[in-house]
Amino acid sequence: MISSKYTIREQNESIILNEIITHKEISRATLSKMSSLNKASVSSIVKKLIKDHLVVETRIGEATNRGRKPILLTFNGKESGLAIAIDVGFEYIDGLLTTLDGTEIRRFQLIDTYANKYNIQKLIHQVVEKLTLKLPPTFHGIVGMTIALQGQILNNKIISTTYSNLEEVDLETLLNAEYSYPVYIENEANLSALGEYTFSSDLNNLVSISLHSGIGVGIVKDGKLDVGNKGYAGRLGHTILIPNGRVCSCGNKGCLEMYCSTNIIYREIAEAKHLNKINSDIVLHLYNSNDSKVINMIHEYSYYLSIAVNNTIMLYAPDIVVFNSPLTKKIPDIITTIQSHLKNKYTNGIPVISSSIKWNPVLSGAISLSIQKFLNIEKLKLSSS
Repeated sequence: MISSKYTIREQNESIILNEIITHKEISRATLSKMSSLNKASVSSIVKKLIKDHLVVETRIGEATNRGRKPILLTFNGKESGLAIAIDVGFEYIDGLLTTLDGTEIRRFQLIDTYANKYNIQKLIHQVVEKLTLKLPPTFHGIVGMTIALQGQILNNKIISTTYSNLEEVDLETLLNAEYSYPVYIENEANLSALGEYTFSSDLNNLVSISLHSGIGVGIVKDGKLDVGNKGYAGRLGHTILIPNGRVCSCGNKGCLEMYCSTNIIYREIAEAKHLNKINSDIVLHLYNSNDSKVINMIHEYSYYLSIAVNNTIMLYAPDIVVFNSPLTKKIPDIITTIQSHLKNKYTNGIPVISSSIKWNPVLSGAISLSIQKFLNIEKLKLSSS
């Protein structure tokens, strides 16, 4: 079934496997009904899936209509293989190793770390080494690694980044030459949306707003990532908030991220409070201490973000808007304030929430992408473990 180690080629096999993953436990007879494939075809496909250790027979189910009791099948996600995810942020690198059902094996983080074209491969290697110490035994080993970056990515190629000169490096070629498993590169906001779709939402249409050093939107439409022409979709930070406003590096004036990216928020609060060091925890402390200046500033940033959310809903008509940001997780009032400004009939009823994924939604999406590629399943839904 697996001609190369990393792909399942047959479409029908992917359909059957996806049904097994979706239903947790399912019989061959039910698979035949759900997939519209005949019982002989289903049995043959299941036999291959079992042979390749992707599916196991778990237990005997209850008989229906006095027939034979069915043998139930389930996805062998914990024993079949492993996936690696790495998020290269503005001043950090997060890494995660999971099994193919999304169960976390190990995580690692580098802080106060700034990636550039000279050190990026070395830093990724350092994270991979930490993640892959004493790997648990699996049938296929590591099936893929996905790297998340803030910037424009198209077909695994870095077109531009918001915080470094990584576009000057053919990172895909370098990493695929170094590792024996496939390496993928994708925009972090896109992966954040994919993580929400795969692990935390039952909905098929959603947007994830990443509020970091830049501001981006990941878009999942009908269960698939929508990256737009040349990977430009979702560049929310470069929409105009204030005409002829602050000059942005993109060439525009008045871009959203010049007024409420985390870099701007932290810098302006630090200047207002005469602080040499600031991060989300310090902002939270000031906010919870009822510092009137900081509270007013947070409300102003929230108002700016509400304009962005309004425009995002108008453009993409999602079922839900999810924020991926340490600020919105630590200061829920930001989401409440954003919602209070969404008053038109089109935004009414569209939930705006902070991500429920505990650590880093970007890593969840990166794990999802590697698993999707290995299993050849685009609309993959997994329960977080």
